[in-house]
Amino acid sequence: MGCIQSIACNKSRIRRENIVVSDLSATIDHCPTVIEESSPIVLRYKTPYFKASARVVMPPIQRNETWVVGWIQACTQMEFYNTYGDIGMSSWELPQLREGLVRAISDSDGVSYPWYGNTTETVTIVGPTSKPSRFTVSMNDNFYPSVTWAVPVSESNTPLLTNIKRDQSFTTWLVALNATSREKILLHTIKWRMRVDIVVDPSLPLGSRARLVGRLHQDQPRVLSRMEPIPPNATGRPNANDAQVLMWRPRRGPSLVVIPPK
Repeated sequence: MGCIQSIACNKSRIRRENIVVSDLSATIDHCPTVIEESSPIVLRYKTPYFKASARVVMPPIQRNETWVVGWIQACTQMEFYNTYGDIGMSSWELPQLREGLVRAISDSDGVSYPWYGNTTETVTIVGPTSKPSRFTVSMNDNFYPSVTWAVPVSESNTPLLTNIKRDQSFTTWLVALNATSREKILLHTIKWRMRVDIVVDPSLPLGSRARLVGRLHQDQPRVLSRMEPIPPNATGRPNANDAQVLMWRPRRGPSLVVIPPK
Protein backbone atom coordinates (compact mmCIF):
# COMPACT_ATOMS: atom_id res chain seq x y z
CA MET A 1 0.00 0.00 0.00
CA GLY A 2 2.87 2.37 0.89
CA CYS A 3 4.44 1.90 -2.57
CA ILE A 4 1.15 2.50 -4.37
CA GLN A 5 0.55 5.69 -2.39
CA SER A 6 4.10 6.84 -3.11
CA ILE A 7 3.68 6.30 -6.86
CA ALA A 8 0.38 8.22 -6.82
CA CYS A 9 2.00 11.08 -4.91
CA ASN A 10 4.92 11.29 -7.33
CA LYS A 11 2.58 11.40 -10.31
CA SER A 12 0.59 14.26 -8.80
CA ARG A 13 3.64 16.42 -8.08
CA ILE A 14 4.32 19.48 -10.25
CA ARG A 15 7.74 19.14 -11.91
CA ARG A 16 9.86 21.53 -13.95
CA GLU A 17 9.52 19.43 -17.09
CA ASN A 18 5.71 19.71 -16.89
CA ILE A 19 5.71 23.53 -16.84
CA VAL A 20 5.85 25.13 -20.30
CA VAL A 21 7.36 28.61 -20.74
CA SER A 22 7.06 30.29 -24.13
CA ASP A 23 7.56 33.76 -25.60
CA LEU A 24 10.08 34.66 -22.90
CA SER A 25 11.18 38.26 -23.45
CA ALA A 26 13.73 40.43 -21.59
CA THR A 27 14.62 43.84 -23.02
CA ILE A 28 15.72 47.35 -22.09
CA ASP A 29 14.07 50.12 -24.11
CA HIS A 30 16.36 51.40 -26.87
CA CYS A 31 16.31 55.03 -25.79
CA PRO A 32 18.64 57.26 -23.76
CA THR A 33 18.21 58.36 -20.17
CA VAL A 34 16.18 61.58 -19.99
CA ILE A 35 17.42 64.45 -17.78
CA GLU A 36 14.93 66.82 -16.14
CA GLU A 37 16.02 70.27 -14.92
CA SER A 38 12.65 71.83 -14.05
CA SER A 39 13.33 72.13 -10.30
CA PRO A 40 15.75 74.63 -8.68
CA ILE A 41 16.23 72.12 -5.83
CA VAL A 42 16.90 68.79 -7.59
CA LEU A 43 17.98 67.30 -10.89
CA ARG A 44 15.91 64.30 -11.93
CA TYR A 45 16.66 61.65 -14.52
CA LYS A 46 14.58 58.82 -15.92
CA THR A 47 16.27 55.73 -17.36
CA PRO A 48 14.78 53.45 -20.01
CA TYR A 49 12.68 50.53 -18.76
CA PHE A 50 13.82 46.97 -18.24
CA LYS A 51 10.90 44.75 -19.26
CA ALA A 52 10.37 41.01 -18.85
CA SER A 53 7.42 38.82 -19.79
CA ALA A 54 6.62 35.17 -20.37
CA ARG A 55 3.69 32.97 -21.28
CA VAL A 56 3.34 30.01 -18.92
CA VAL A 57 1.30 26.82 -19.02
CA MET A 58 0.95 25.08 -15.65
CA PRO A 59 -0.23 21.45 -15.67
CA PRO A 60 -3.35 20.45 -13.74
CA ILE A 61 -2.86 20.61 -9.97
CA GLN A 62 -4.22 17.41 -8.51
CA ARG A 63 -3.79 18.30 -4.83
CA ASN A 64 -5.23 20.95 -2.53
CA GLU A 65 -2.23 23.18 -3.17
CA THR A 66 -1.75 26.82 -4.13
CA TRP A 67 0.96 27.71 -6.67
CA VAL A 68 2.22 31.21 -7.47
CA VAL A 69 4.17 31.89 -10.67
CA GLY A 70 5.99 35.17 -11.14
CA TRP A 71 9.11 37.31 -11.02
CA ILE A 72 11.64 37.62 -8.19
CA GLN A 73 14.36 40.26 -8.54
CA ALA A 74 17.48 41.09 -6.54
CA CYS A 75 20.16 43.77 -6.72
CA THR A 76 23.63 42.19 -6.94
CA GLN A 77 25.82 45.29 -7.34
CA MET A 78 25.37 49.05 -6.88
CA GLU A 79 27.54 52.13 -7.39
CA PHE A 80 25.68 55.45 -7.18
CA TYR A 81 27.88 58.54 -6.75
CA ASN A 82 26.93 62.22 -6.94
CA THR A 83 30.04 64.44 -7.05
CA TYR A 84 30.14 68.08 -5.92
CA GLY A 85 33.37 69.43 -7.44
CA ASP A 86 36.35 69.08 -5.09
CA ILE A 87 34.14 69.31 -1.97
CA GLY A 88 33.10 65.67 -1.85
CA MET A 89 30.38 63.27 -2.98
CA SER A 90 27.15 61.73 -1.79
CA SER A 91 26.56 58.04 -2.42
CA TRP A 92 23.64 55.67 -2.08
CA GLU A 93 25.03 52.42 -0.71
CA LEU A 94 23.88 48.95 0.31
CA PRO A 95 26.28 48.28 3.24
CA GLN A 96 25.81 44.49 3.40
CA LEU A 97 26.36 44.19 -0.35
CA ARG A 98 29.28 46.65 -0.36
CA GLU A 99 31.05 44.74 2.42
CA GLY A 100 30.47 41.34 0.79
CA LEU A 101 28.28 40.06 3.64
CA VAL A 102 25.53 39.04 1.17
CA ARG A 103 25.49 38.28 -2.56
CA ALA A 104 22.15 39.94 -3.29
CA ILE A 105 19.45 42.15 -1.76
CA SER A 106 15.75 41.68 -2.49
CA ASP A 107 14.27 44.20 -4.93
CA SER A 108 10.69 43.41 -3.91
CA ASP A 109 8.13 46.22 -3.64
CA GLY A 110 8.44 45.84 0.14
CA VAL A 111 5.02 44.20 0.52
CA SER A 112 4.84 41.20 -1.80
CA TYR A 113 7.92 39.23 -0.66
CA PRO A 114 9.49 37.33 -2.32
CA TRP A 115 7.87 38.74 -5.48
CA TYR A 116 8.86 41.91 -7.32
CA GLY A 117 5.19 42.96 -7.25
CA ASN A 118 1.70 41.46 -7.15
CA THR A 119 -0.21 42.87 -10.13
CA THR A 120 1.03 41.74 -13.55
CA GLU A 121 4.12 40.19 -11.91
CA THR A 122 2.41 37.10 -10.43
CA VAL A 123 -0.44 34.68 -11.06
CA THR A 124 -1.92 32.45 -8.35
CA ILE A 125 -3.44 29.03 -9.13
CA VAL A 126 -5.51 27.31 -6.43
CA GLY A 127 -5.74 23.53 -6.76
CA PRO A 128 -7.11 21.13 -7.45
CA THR A 129 -7.55 22.05 -11.12
CA SER A 130 -8.76 19.70 -13.84
CA LYS A 131 -7.01 21.29 -16.82
CA PRO A 132 -3.83 23.26 -17.59
CA SER A 133 -3.68 26.95 -16.59
CA ARG A 134 -2.46 29.39 -19.26
CA PHE A 135 -1.36 32.95 -18.41
CA THR A 136 1.24 35.69 -18.90
CA VAL A 137 3.39 37.28 -16.19
CA SER A 138 5.24 40.55 -16.83
CA MET A 139 7.24 43.19 -15.00
CA ASN A 140 9.16 46.39 -15.66
CA ASP A 141 11.72 48.46 -13.76
CA ASN A 142 13.59 51.74 -14.19
CA PHE A 143 15.27 54.53 -12.18
CA TYR A 144 13.69 57.94 -11.63
CA PRO A 145 15.60 59.54 -8.72
CA SER A 146 16.19 63.10 -7.54
CA VAL A 147 19.69 64.47 -6.87
CA THR A 148 20.13 67.80 -5.04
CA TRP A 149 21.92 70.58 -6.92
CA ALA A 150 23.44 71.73 -3.62
CA VAL A 151 25.62 69.73 -1.21
CA PRO A 152 23.08 67.61 0.77
CA VAL A 153 24.61 68.43 4.19
CA SER A 154 24.91 72.18 3.56
CA GLU A 155 22.53 74.98 4.55
CA SER A 156 23.34 76.69 1.24
CA ASN A 157 21.21 76.28 -1.88
CA THR A 158 24.13 77.09 -4.20
CA PRO A 159 24.27 74.54 -7.04
CA LEU A 160 27.58 72.65 -6.88
CA LEU A 161 26.70 69.26 -8.42
CA THR A 162 29.22 68.32 -11.14
CA ASN A 163 28.73 64.61 -11.91
CA ILE A 164 26.33 61.67 -11.44
CA LYS A 165 27.54 58.10 -11.94
CA ARG A 166 25.35 55.06 -11.45
CA ASP A 167 26.07 51.42 -12.23
CA GLN A 168 23.65 48.82 -10.91
CA SER A 169 23.21 45.11 -11.67
CA PHE A 170 20.23 42.82 -11.10
CA THR A 171 19.28 39.16 -11.36
CA THR A 172 15.66 38.37 -12.18
CA TRP A 173 14.13 34.91 -11.83
CA LEU A 174 10.91 33.44 -13.23
CA VAL A 175 9.73 31.11 -10.47
CA ALA A 176 6.90 28.73 -9.67
CA LEU A 177 6.36 28.60 -5.88
CA ASN A 178 4.25 26.08 -3.99
CA ALA A 179 2.69 28.38 -1.39
CA THR A 180 1.75 25.36 0.72
CA SER A 181 5.12 23.59 0.95
CA ARG A 182 7.34 26.60 -0.08
CA GLU A 183 8.94 24.45 -2.78
CA LYS A 184 10.46 26.62 -5.53
CA ILE A 185 10.84 25.61 -9.16
CA LEU A 186 13.18 27.94 -11.05
CA LEU A 187 12.06 28.45 -14.64
CA HIS A 188 14.47 31.09 -16.00
CA THR A 189 17.26 33.43 -14.87
CA ILE A 190 17.91 36.87 -16.39
CA LYS A 191 20.85 39.22 -15.78
CA TRP A 192 20.70 42.92 -16.55
CA ARG A 193 22.56 46.14 -15.82
CA MET A 194 21.77 49.87 -15.92
CA ARG A 195 24.50 52.54 -16.22
CA VAL A 196 24.16 56.33 -16.09
CA ASP A 197 26.87 59.00 -16.48
CA ILE A 198 25.82 62.67 -16.35
CA VAL A 199 28.15 65.70 -16.27
CA VAL A 200 26.90 68.98 -14.82
CA ASP A 201 28.12 72.57 -15.09
CA PRO A 202 26.46 74.22 -12.05
CA SER A 203 27.44 77.70 -13.27
CA LEU A 204 25.06 77.49 -16.22
CA PRO A 205 21.37 78.52 -16.04
CA LEU A 206 18.79 75.98 -14.86
CA GLY A 207 17.67 73.94 -17.86
CA SER A 208 21.08 73.80 -19.54
CA ARG A 209 23.43 72.47 -16.85
CA ALA A 210 23.42 68.69 -17.35
CA ARG A 211 24.17 66.37 -20.24
CA LEU A 212 24.47 62.64 -20.72
CA VAL A 213 27.96 61.32 -21.52
CA GLY A 214 29.29 57.89 -22.40
CA ARG A 215 26.85 55.27 -23.62
CA LEU A 216 23.48 56.47 -24.87
CA HIS A 217 21.87 53.01 -24.87
CA GLN A 218 22.02 50.18 -22.36
CA ASP A 219 23.29 46.65 -22.97
CA GLN A 220 20.41 44.24 -23.49
CA PRO A 221 19.61 41.71 -20.73
CA ARG A 222 20.99 38.17 -20.86
CA VAL A 223 18.77 35.12 -20.45
CA LEU A 224 21.06 32.51 -18.92
CA SER A 225 21.22 29.04 -20.42
CA ARG A 226 21.71 27.61 -16.93
CA MET A 227 19.58 28.30 -13.89
CA GLU A 228 21.22 30.34 -11.13
CA PRO A 229 20.07 29.61 -7.57
CA ILE A 230 18.32 32.35 -5.60
CA PRO A 231 20.39 33.58 -2.60
CA PRO A 232 18.44 33.67 0.71
CA ASN A 233 18.68 37.48 0.96
CA ALA A 234 16.98 37.85 -2.42
CA THR A 235 13.62 36.67 -1.10
CA GLY A 236 13.08 38.41 2.26
CA ARG A 237 13.41 41.64 4.20
CA PRO A 238 14.95 44.11 3.91
CA ASN A 239 14.48 45.09 0.30
CA ALA A 240 16.98 47.34 -1.49
CA ASN A 241 14.96 50.52 -0.89
CA ASP A 242 14.84 49.90 2.87
CA ALA A 243 18.46 48.68 3.16
CA GLN A 244 20.13 51.54 1.28
CA VAL A 245 21.84 54.42 3.07
CA LEU A 246 22.80 57.87 1.75
CA MET A 247 26.36 58.80 2.76
CA TRP A 248 28.20 62.12 2.49
CA ARG A 249 31.89 61.52 1.82
CA PRO A 250 33.79 64.82 1.91
CA ARG A 251 37.20 65.27 0.32
CA ARG A 252 38.44 66.18 3.81
CA GLY A 253 37.00 65.04 7.12
CA PRO A 254 34.86 62.11 8.28
CA SER A 255 31.97 60.61 6.32
CA LEU A 256 28.41 61.30 7.49
CA VAL A 257 25.17 59.32 7.28
CA VAL A 258 22.63 61.62 5.62
CA ILE A 259 19.74 59.14 5.35
CA PRO A 260 20.01 55.90 7.40
CA PRO A 261 18.48 52.58 6.34
CA LYS A 262 14.81 52.12 7.26
